[in-house]
Amino acid sequence: MPELPEVEVVRRGLERWVAGRTVAAVEVHHPRAVRRHLEGTDHFIAALTGRTLTAARRRGKYLWLPLAEPDGAPSGQALVAHLGMSGQLLVEKPSQPDETHLRARFVFTDGGRELRFVDQRTFGGLAVEETGEDGGLPTRLAHIAIDPLDDTFDEAGFSAALRRRRTEVKRALLDQTLIGGVGNIYADEALWRARLHGARPTDRLTRVQVHALLDGVRDVLGEALAQGGTSFDSLYVDVNGQSGYFSRFLAVYGQADRPCPRCGTAITRESFMNRSSYSCPTCQPRPRARRS
Repeated sequence: MPELPEVEVVRRGLERWVAGRTVAAVEVHHPRAVRRHLEGTDHFIAALTGRTLTAARRRGKYLWLPLAEPDGAPSGQALVAHLGMSGQLLVEKPSQPDETHLRARFVFTDGGRELRFVDQRTFGGLAVEETGEDGGLPTRLAHIAIDPLDDTFDEAGFSAALRRRRTEVKRALLDQTLIGGVGNIYADEALWRARLHGARPTDRLTRVQVHALLDGVRDVLGEALAQGGTSFDSLYVDVNGQSGYFSRFLAVYGQADRPCPRCGTAITRESFMNRSSYSCPTCQPRPRARRS
């Protein structure tokens, strides 16, 4: 699933190619693409036609584009998008053939490039939601925490909240109500940088360890963003269909049995929440079990 760097790359592409343009027509090719729009497909189309997408914003792994009325006044609504496992928002020339898994198309009044929502696995989705007059955070996204690259991120508040929890640190990093945008790939990479095993209890972390963890999170997210995100296959691309290249710089994720870049020990893979965790057994020793 795309994480913060991948979604931010898409947001920047939407800001460049889509923001400020007015929707002339909307096509929905698969009902699952708009299943989060509870009023139905026809209402979704009507809510967007004739409105202008004024900006592109992001909270965690969600995107939203505030809408303006034909007279330019804010509508108090936004087009909200979640990419799921395989969703893509592509900006294409109208002459470009339809993608095999095209789910929705947005045509603009200027006759230029279209916005297409392509989703092979149909886990992603689109909806029009209320935002308030300022085009701010849609109500349904209010529970998602600010991400650590945001200037308003409260490091002290995060540290205190993390250490109050009685859970494993990797589980906490994946909790979008605690810290936004971090998924499985970047959690493993940040933990490696901080020399912490993902099973370490959060209530046993020192302030120094939390600071090192946040530094690791920020560094890996920033570096991945500079490389256009992480692509392992053709499912994640930016709005122009280009892959990200951070997979070339991964230290532990997906690197089982390869040498740790820091100490040379073979990276290990463990099962974790129906997924995989990767770590260095030397740099990131598993914590001792709690005494009963």
